[in-house]
Amino acid sequence: MAEQDNPERIAQSKWPVWFSLGLIVVILAAYLLIPPFRDWAHKAIDILSTGDQQRISQWVEQYGLLGPVVIILGMVLQMFLLVIPSIALMVVAVLAYGGFWGTIISLLAILLASTVGYAIGLKLSEVTVYRLVGQDTAKKVQYYVEEYGIWAVVITRLTPVLSNDAISFVGGLLRMGYWRFIIATLIGTFPLTLLIAWLGRDTQRLETGLWWLTGLSVAAFIAYLVYHKGRGEGR
Repeated sequence: MAEQDNPERIAQSKWPVWFSLGLIVVILAAYLLIPPFRDWAHKAIDILSTGDQQRISQWVEQYGLLGPVVIILGMVLQMFLLVIPSIALMVVAVLAYGGFWGTIISLLAILLASTVGYAIGLKLSEVTVYRLVGQDTAKKVQYYVEEYGIWAVVITRLTPVLSNDAISFVGGLLRMGYWRFIIATLIGTFPLTLLIAWLGRDTQRLETGLWWLTGLSVAAFIAYLVYHKGRGEGR
């Protein structure tokens, strides 16, 4: 079983909650009180939900220096709008800003979205988290996090086909230490962002590369499960 965090470590993790709550309140207030922002939000959701990377990239590019902010906000929104895959926004960042800056923007967006998801999981009930990500998905992720700790986070972040949003909510729900969670997120996300930066402008090669990465990461996780089980039986 993963180690339970002591009360002091949980208390130290409160700042992500306040940060995320403040961010959500600001966005919600702007949506309710500023009509131009509300109109922009509706258009953003319409465009992002198409999944058309070229169209999204062109739309983001028109904002110039504010484009990265749009991508980061989009990464936060996609946790609740499941029709927007996070990997599509990572590809958009590379298409719009190139390999180096696209990688930096993608990492910042993932870390911020993960922090918000973690904070939501930390404060909401188990039932509410199940409703957000689906009970079956949440229970599977919960089992692996309880059993394998940060390695479950690393593999989930590394594997494009697994639920990145669920791991954020469940990480908070299980009171995983924030810094352990966010460092595991960074370790798992970094190779994926490098692959996208390298192959992002070649759609066919990117798709092939993502399948290879998925296969290798799943194989590595299976090997770890076998090793972990062997150690347990050998005691």
